[in-house]
Amino acid sequence: MFVKIACLVVLCMLITFAPHAEAVTCGQIQVGVVNCLPYLQNRGPIGSCCGVIKDLLKLCKTPHERRKSCTCVKKAANTIKGIDFGKAAGLSGVCGVKIPFEISPSVDCSKYVFSLR
Repeated sequence: MFVKIACLVVLCMLITFAPHAEAVTCGQIQVGVVNCLPYLQNRGPIGSCCGVIKDLLKLCKTPHERRKSCTCVKKAANTIKGIDFGKAAGLSGVCGVKIPFEISPSVDCSKYVFSLR
């Protein structure tokens, strides 16, 4: 009986004090974009770009987070000069992931359906 109570107390403590996963931030997305710049600006290989994209996609679990990530990528696309948007459009295939929106300075993030399928 004591062991069951002790396990329940430990479980409650873990749930209460476990760090909560935070939603992806624009800062994280901007770092991801920076990792992809050599490739996207025709200055180098793809490097760690695909790994960063895969990690960011895992963090964007809800439609709201995916819409937010789309907006952040759009802002970066409008700010950073020299991006080859043909290469940006091909990142899904090159990295073997499904990016749920078009990487473009003119993308309308409100028009994309961000389902979790």
